[in-house]
Amino acid sequence: MKAIELIERDRIASHLTVAVFVDMQNIYYGAKNTLKKKVDFQRLLELGVRGRKLYRAIAYLVNLDRVNQDSFIYVLKNLGYEIKLKEPKKFYSWDKIEYKADWDMGIAIDAIAMAENGKIDVVVLMSGDGDFVDLINFLKAKGIKVEVISFRAITAKELIQAANEYIDLGEMGDYIVLEEKEDENHGNSSRSISG
Repeated sequence: MKAIELIERDRIASHLTVAVFVDMQNIYYGAKNTLKKKVDFQRLLELGVRGRKLYRAIAYLVNLDRVNQDSFIYVLKNLGYEIKLKEPKKFYSWDKIEYKADWDMGIAIDAIAMAENGKIDVVVLMSGDGDFVDLINFLKAKGIKVEVISFRAITAKELIQAANEYIDLGEMGDYIVLEEKEDENHGNSSRSISG
């Protein structure tokens, strides 16, 4: 099913309230490796919400050394995302430094808190991480529909099976990629963040 068809299909469920949780590292690397392009995060949010009422959309990011994410965070905020930023932990292993920063526990806590307050009908989880299977099962037991939206190539099979609905972003590439626009004056490419 195409993105536009999904959006139209779910407009009849406009009374349902949706919370969207985006594992940004997972989506970024999935797009980079699968589509070889950048994601239009406005379109991604539209695909997650699909005409239903948005309760909250949270983007979980890792604060990377020497990478200024200020303009990216600014764009995400203007599109309606709340931002949660985590510092990576350094682990020293013999002759190298390894960094670890995942948001699994933070996403789970936020989703459970929203489920417990009774204000959401649907959780849209944008991640392919199989560690979320228990969270999905918990949310479904609470009567919440859980949709997983991710790139199938980097998504755990058990996550797909646990979800009420699965949407493969690899099949939505024509809808979610950031369009390149030609600069008429200089022949340079610039990116558009609008749909």
